[in-house]
Amino acid sequence: MLVFWKARLVLLAVPKTGTSAYARALAPHAGMVVNDPPELKHAPVYRYNRFFRPMFEKMGAEQMDVMAVIREPISWLGSWYRYRQRPFLDGKRVSTKDISFDAFVDAYCRGERPPFANIGDQSKFVEPRPNGTEVTHLFRYEDQGRIVAFLEDRLGVTIDLPRANVSPRRDLTLSPEIEAKLRRKCAAEFALWDRIGDA
Repeated sequence: MLVFWKARLVLLAVPKTGTSAYARALAPHAGMVVNDPPELKHAPVYRYNRFFRPMFEKMGAEQMDVMAVIREPISWLGSWYRYRQRPFLDGKRVSTKDISFDAFVDAYCRGERPPFANIGDQSKFVEPRPNGTEVTHLFRYEDQGRIVAFLEDRLGVTIDLPRANVSPRRDLTLSPEIEAKLRRKCAAEFALWDRIGDA
């Protein structure tokens, strides 16, 4: 998570949406960089609302804009799948080694997800809170030009994005049956994606 105090902007770090590259590029311009623990680095709206918003308000920021980037759901799952194929996870319960992408997505669609598919939901990450705390600027991961233009304008800087946290390439073809199941069981993820496109 990056906090740009003077610009009154918070960039939430939705996992697997390229925020590591933005953190590297923009850390020198941020008033606060939250790298650890992961629960705060990747604080969703509800955690931001609980821990950070009250602190910012006490420091005089009545209103902080909140920004988040959302990735197309199948691409997002593919990024998680590829990340968990990395050798340093071999033998761990979260590893996707020797698991097909179909099997990974099928497991993700379950009510009780096994550890290797227990990665949360983008829609829950940005879910508004009852007190009105919400993401005020939502962007599609695939629309990097729009993201960069917004940040450059808001922060008054030029951004040169490095490649960061890139996972190995894998075949991410889903069978029609599993894709249909994903779209049915995780309709909220696709609805969120579609809504950003209409914004």
